[in-house]
Amino acid sequence: MAVVINGTTGISGVDGSAGTPALQGGDPDTGIFYGTNTVSIATNGVAAVTVDATGSTTFAAQTLFPDGTVSAPSISNTGDVNTGVYFPAADNVAIATGGVAALTADSSQNVSVTNTLVMGSSFKRNRIINGDMRVDQRNAGAAISAATLANFGYTVDRFGFFASQSAKFSFQQNAGSVTPPIGFTNYAGLTVASAYSVTASDYFWYFTKIEGLNISDLAWGTANAKTVTLSFWVYSSLTGTFGGALQNNAQTWSYPFSYSISQANTWTQISVTIAGPNASQGTWLTTNGIGIILIFGLGAGSSQSNTANAWANGAYTQPTSTVSVVGTNGATFYITGVQLEVGSVATPYERQIYSEQLAQCQRYYFKTFADGTAPAQNAGTTGSYILPQMVGASTTQNGVTMAMPVAMRAMTTVTLYNPSAANAQIRNTSVNADCSSSAVTAIGGSGYSWGVSPSCVTAAGSAAGNQMRIHFTVDGEL
Repeated sequence: MAVVINGTTGISGVDGSAGTPALQGGDPDTGIFYGTNTVSIATNGVAAVTVDATGSTTFAAQTLFPDGTVSAPSISNTGDVNTGVYFPAADNVAIATGGVAALTADSSQNVSVTNTLVMGSSFKRNRIINGDMRVDQRNAGAAISAATLANFGYTVDRFGFFASQSAKFSFQQNAGSVTPPIGFTNYAGLTVASAYSVTASDYFWYFTKIEGLNISDLAWGTANAKTVTLSFWVYSSLTGTFGGALQNNAQTWSYPFSYSISQANTWTQISVTIAGPNASQGTWLTTNGIGIILIFGLGAGSSQSNTANAWANGAYTQPTSTVSVVGTNGATFYITGVQLEVGSVATPYERQIYSEQLAQCQRYYFKTFADGTAPAQNAGTTGSYILPQMVGASTTQNGVTMAMPVAMRAMTTVTLYNPSAANAQIRNTSVNADCSSSAVTAIGGSGYSWGVSPSCVTAAGSAAGNQMRIHFTVDGEL
């Protein structure tokens, strides 16, 4: 039958087939053919696309689309061109609604949905404790002068300072009183108190240490090592290329990373993706020891720096030729929102209920003082432990064990404080007198803790039934 083309009824005639389409050009097995209430396109004698009576379209093979963007998705509809599917990066797919990313799935199958993350595992995303710098048990927001900011001295909880030269930086939670990034109330603030030009062996860093038990699933140091993404907010009076590093417990392997601050005195969000170390790149502890040391470099000499964004055999704290913060007097370096998570995409900062975050910090440092009160002698009885006196005056008393509120990683150092006098003695508040030979002993073992046991020689003039009080701190930091 001949093919008839009519302006009213359209094209009629033979239906054709995939091998011999009804409409074809110079290639006899490529064109359009028909079935009952269907129309199809054939290529090389095979049906490639078929539209049925309901309007449904079937594709015989994979359909390829351009990447598109959040404002112009590659798969959309004619009535709403800024809503649809697009591909923001390799191995990533996203859905946009109204020109805004509503859902993103990354290469590790992490799914971010309007600031909520849904994962195949219930394990917490962020391996950093106190990354938003809210908990400051030791200082309660007070400044630490350059003269007292010691090596491996902790600032806000879980974050500390280390340097080859003393008295170069001061520290304070919310130093300078700048407005934090939206959604944050606190940040860690370092200020250069005395400018210094680094020599080859010098180093200055701000750090946090991640317990090995909290990174066991990363499989670092094996062929199955997982990729992680580090993200944080940073603010500095300086601009340029800054750096930091990840190190293992033995500090035999490092990953110096770089990032840029292009505008001074402005909060900048940073994201760095790091492929995990393989089986030949060091041992990474999965015990209650140090799993990962995360360093933010503040200045490093040539022997302390190395190539950016690559694993290196050695203890390096930042890449070569990155900004030396310590080199400028009065320079500031503020940081908050620190997050380390599995995957190649930085997701929104994982918020914690304050009580949960405080408990996480107390695994490494505990104080009896009220929240907002820095540990000190003669700081008042609020929060202090109460001990009943069970013997007479001037008599040795061994106290009962007082349990810790959480299982501490270790109980390395226990420090005793008198709540009502400037000495380290247990206080008898019934007669307002101090005991003598006061001590607090940690009770527990490696990787766990039960509590502390106080003892003393009771105060002169005291009696059984009196009330005694004590403050103490327990340090179990990595």
